[in-house]
Amino acid sequence: MSGHNGPAPVADISVENFPEYGQKIQDGYIEGYDPVSLGAPHSSLVRNTTWIGMGLMLASLAGMGTLIYGAGTYIWGHGASDNITNELLIAGAVMTAVMVIGSIILITVGRKNYKAYRKETGRRN
Repeated sequence: MSGHNGPAPVADISVENFPEYGQKIQDGYIEGYDPVSLGAPHSSLVRNTTWIGMGLMLASLAGMGTLIYGAGTYIWGHGASDNITNELLIAGAVMTAVMVIGSIILITVGRKNYKAYRKETGRRN
């Protein structure tokens, strides 16, 4: 007879800690190596927020065009009523402001990894 009662004890791996020996990718770069933009994990070009921000910046041209058209009809008229002219000015200004501010925020968020990489390593690429 053995002195064992019940199932065999099993290690509880949910409470065990294992050290992480993670290495940053830039630690393996050769001195003087400039990583390729699309291949580097810190690149801004692989983040969706950067591209959406750039698209919003381009889309803000539609708001600027509406603003310019509203200003033109305000100055020279061309048969447009004052109500439409004021609405065009307001709509163009709002569209431009929202898209430019949104694009600046998104591009800044998209570039945070790159800025952190530059601050940490002192590299420019």
